[in-house]
Amino acid sequence: MRIHRALARAGVASRRKAEELVAAGRVRINGEVARTGQSVDPTRDTITVDGRAIARPPAAQWVVLHKPAGVLTTKSDPEGRPTVFDLVAPAPGLTYVGRLDYMTEGVLLLTTDGDAAHLLTHPSTQVERTYVATVRGAVKAAASQIRAGVELDDGVVVPEAVSVVEGAQPRTWDLSLTIREGRTREVRRLCEAVGLEVLRLVRTSFGPVSLGSLAPGATRSLTSRERDLIHALVHSGTSR
Repeated sequence: MRIHRALARAGVASRRKAEELVAAGRVRINGEVARTGQSVDPTRDTITVDGRAIARPPAAQWVVLHKPAGVLTTKSDPEGRPTVFDLVAPAPGLTYVGRLDYMTEGVLLLTTDGDAAHLLTHPSTQVERTYVATVRGAVKAAASQIRAGVELDDGVVVPEAVSVVEGAQPRTWDLSLTIREGRTREVRRLCEAVGLEVLRLVRTSFGPVSLGSLAPGATRSLTSRERDLIHALVHSGTSR
């Protein structure tokens, strides 16, 4: 995050006052005088104001959830339907990284780092997401259309990768799509546009985080490698 935001979150000053502190040369990052707009990681970098170190916030929590079908990606539901927060341990500030619709299953990240959640779902960050849709229909012709690009009502979709294998049930196919956008119901709308009926939809990966053998409704922590790769994606977003 930007240095003025880090100072504000640490309670040192308002963002505007923090910018003034930086401009006056009163802030240092790892011993070096901070620059206006400089990016910083408060959990790793040593930040001082007038020679006094600011307290480091606790490390952000990250949760990998295998979201089942029939669960809402929301904080609460007026109709009393189950939500993803019924499946994870409560934590202050915990939020989801993007949404999966009600019947879509698979990888869903949750974190207490709201800035990171925003950056990971921002179109400029271009995080890859892979989905496997179990479908019926003329899948080979549809896959050719999808590879060439399909225009939806909010723009053209051209997946990074498209593959097809036979499904477990007769006359079904597993259509794998890797995309970099996070538009609402994008994969379902894409399949509908090329005449495919979606029987099941699973997000098998989000960026460096894969579903693997995680059972529906179960959670796990990020591995150290996944955490480093997520941190790199967030940092690339802050540098744009």
